[in-house]
Amino acid sequence: MSPLTTTVRDTGTGPVLLVAGELDYSTAAELRRVVTGIDLGPGRLLVLDLGGLDFCDSSGITALIVARNHATAARADIALVSVPGPVLRILRVTGLDQVFRLEPGAGTRNRAVGD
Repeated sequence: MSPLTTTVRDTGTGPVLLVAGELDYSTAAELRRVVTGIDLGPGRLLVLDLGGLDFCDSSGITALIVARNHATAARADIALVSVPGPVLRILRVTGLDQVFRLEPGAGTRNRAVGD
């Protein structure tokens, strides 16, 4: 079991939240707390980098939806980058791939967020 870790860094276009470890029932509340504590404003971009995610269950998917709702309430955008294959499959099956902006790996992400 990999504990969930989150690291926030600011970029010119908005915060990037690096998420690593296991995102499940026991850790999803922590991600929700971190995400809702991020200060966003209109036109900003919240990037969730999921490249370090080892596991994600339905509670984790719900935490990602909370992140989207937080961004939407602030009139900001949200993007998921480096989404692991199993999580991407869940997003596709549930139709959430049409709700979230999905970006490929770190090299592209850096250009997308203005690094």
